[in-house]
Amino acid sequence: MEVLKKVSKFAGRYMAIIVLAIAVLAFFVPESFLWVGKDYNAFTRIVTVNNLLMVVMFGMGLTLKPEDFKVVFSRPKDVLVGCTAQFVIMPLLAFLLTKVFTLSPELAVGVILVGTCPGGTSSNVMTFLAKGDVALSVGMTACSTVLAPFLTPALTYLYAHETVTVNMVDMFMSIVKIVIIPIALGFIINKLFGKFTQAVVEILPLISVVAIVIIVGAVVAPNAEKLFANGILILTVVVLHNLLGYALGYCVGKLLHMSDAKCNAVSIEVGMQNSGLATSLAGTVFPDLALATVPGALFSVWHNISGSIVANLMAAAAEKKSAANAVK
Repeated sequence: MEVLKKVSKFAGRYMAIIVLAIAVLAFFVPESFLWVGKDYNAFTRIVTVNNLLMVVMFGMGLTLKPEDFKVVFSRPKDVLVGCTAQFVIMPLLAFLLTKVFTLSPELAVGVILVGTCPGGTSSNVMTFLAKGDVALSVGMTACSTVLAPFLTPALTYLYAHETVTVNMVDMFMSIVKIVIIPIALGFIINKLFGKFTQAVVEILPLISVVAIVIIVGAVVAPNAEKLFANGILILTVVVLHNLLGYALGYCVGKLLHMSDAKCNAVSIEVGMQNSGLATSLAGTVFPDLALATVPGALFSVWHNISGSIVANLMAAAAEKKSAANAVK
């Protein structure tokens, strides 16, 4: 168990590098991940993008406690500001970027899906590293995830229905199945078997990283040729979407006179999306649009790299400010 804990800690710390390495492997050696979800044997049939994402969401549920939701009631204004920024800024940015770069319908849907999905689970870790308001970050993630079955289909329809046919009912059911039910089960198990889950939680980073890298590999591998042809364009859009999300999220906090810690939390929460869900929805709801899965895959790789950098910059700024205040 101790070995697993050490490996898990290592995987969590170097997740961005691991994800990037797997993405490169899947790009240059697609065969390494083309087995995922194929009808070769019982194992490959079970290991699908949807099932892997459900494992990640179940793990998130295991880490949630009733007190994580207290911030929603004790500080409703902060959570409302964060969630509103999340579901206004990122979908609108996605839509505008698809127009500025005149993306094809396939790519446009993928980018819009990334924008309309809730905050990513790794945002809580990045907020902690950034010396941000972790309670607010957790509350925002929980709140945006609960709202996702309703807002993600509605916003996707709003921004993409003129480009492709959007089945909101299918999207709603997919999000409930892939996100809400696994999180709810994890939450209930954590409530009923707290001692057991506390021991398991320490190896969750390892399980999550394994699931995420297989998801990334499974999406990149079959789209390697298309990525080669469109990679620079998609990456440019993904990077701009993510960085503008950080910047605008931080600006919203500043405009509303939030503390630096809260601004950091809102910034990271807005900028980091549940891109795994975007990838899964693209493959499930838009099966005929192969390229729609690619923006989510690239976002999964990029936002973990950018999140680590932004968190370190924010932490350095917080330490510098603290030192300056101490001198005064």
